[in-house]
Amino acid sequence: MIFARDKSQMCNNLLQYAHVYAWGKEHGRKVISMRFSYKYQYFKICHTNLTGFGWYLLAKYLAALKVLPTASFKRRDCDREALERKMLRHRHIVVSGWFVRYYDLFLKYRDEICDLFTLDEPYTTPVKTKMQEVEKLSTLNSQLSTLRLGVHIRRGDYAEWRDGQFYFDNAVYAAHINRFAEMHPDQRVHVYLSTNDPEVSATDFQQLCPQVVIHHLQGSAPEDLFMLSECDYLIGPPSTFSLVAAMYRDIPLYRMDTADASQMTKEGFKLFAYWFQNMV
Repeated sequence: MIFARDKSQMCNNLLQYAHVYAWGKEHGRKVISMRFSYKYQYFKICHTNLTGFGWYLLAKYLAALKVLPTASFKRRDCDREALERKMLRHRHIVVSGWFVRYYDLFLKYRDEICDLFTLDEPYTTPVKTKMQEVEKLSTLNSQLSTLRLGVHIRRGDYAEWRDGQFYFDNAVYAAHINRFAEMHPDQRVHVYLSTNDPEVSATDFQQLCPQVVIHHLQGSAPEDLFMLSECDYLIGPPSTFSLVAAMYRDIPLYRMDTADASQMTKEGFKLFAYWFQNMV
């Protein structure tokens, strides 16, 4: 039995666990998520037999007592081959750390991973209904076909992460939205904002982006994740949140590595596998 352990936010945990899960599938080993045993109870995996608070407590204390060995991938320069040999050598082990990476195996078992992390119905049906309702209310360019653009506005911790390199103001996001609208003149663009900034206003963005229809559903984290996964295109700074949203249906994602909207092209929207293997 492999117990996957980590500390971080929801989508970081999801990707870290999925790497370990994929390795376990390839080697005939069962993998338990310690994090999803008690936190982020929004997904199908949280209701499976091997995901529960009891398993979490058991692994936590056995690891603390040194009864369970640990393979720690906490450093970028860790000796992955030695750690993998340790994982193969021990029947029961805790695997921890952000830098456990098995990209090819993850992509091989991606469908199973997406199924495990299907969001629960209470977080999906209301969002789907609301998106349909707000689009029906719009009369802007109603004769055109609808195109959904999800925009992830990341603030909060991004003020300090990487010295604020990806902490963009409203004008930067608006410029990208307007650029996207110019790239799709024959479609009615509905923009769905997802953000951890309570000051973000749909009204402000609508004034900055008159060519599109702005929606800010103000959902919870799982609701916003599902909302983004229902869009046709995604835009946002480097973040596992928008990356995971793109994962479910392979939605083209443009990663805002720079504030300059003129650099955004149609070719810059790439699928999950590309961004997944080129995470910042």
